[in-house]
Amino acid sequence: MSSDIILIGPQGVGKSTIGALLSEHLGLPQCSMDERRWDYYQEIGYDQQLAQHKRETEGAWGIIHYWKPFEAHAVERLLAEHQNCVIDFGAGHSVYEDASLFKRVETALMPYSNVILLMPSPDLDEALQILNERNKNLPEDIHNTNEHFVRHRSNYELAKFTVYTKRKTPEETRDEILSLVCTS
Repeated sequence: MSSDIILIGPQGVGKSTIGALLSEHLGLPQCSMDERRWDYYQEIGYDQQLAQHKRETEGAWGIIHYWKPFEAHAVERLLAEHQNCVIDFGAGHSVYEDASLFKRVETALMPYSNVILLMPSPDLDEALQILNERNKNLPEDIHNTNEHFVRHRSNYELAKFTVYTKRKTPEETRDEILSLVCTS
């Protein structure tokens, strides 16, 4: 079994929670993209003031589009720097409209056999309903971006396995992932 497990999926699906459980069970470090991304973004000229301006003037979509080149860079850097761990991506780090950015991330993930997409349900409408309930305190424009993350083809093309979390405890989800990666 490869000791690297990479969790991808939309906001609020449980990537960090499941990552922590896998990390503890396997005795491997957990590496969360959301904790490391800003350092990687800075390496290629991330401008916090411009990002804030885009958020204020263009909403969530403006900032998400601005982040895309930084997210692809962060994926490449994180994977180059961290081995033998459980990695959980931020929701946007596995969704790309730009074909060249998608290809970069696809290439970076190619050597990894344990890329797991977490989704609440195979029914995308139901998945969105579950996620919207979990994320009910987030602004409406964030709900709209999460719908994009749920429906976009990138997650499905990058994942080697998909695990559905509906009606499962985090521990049951962890165990399902372990059964998949132990047999792959």
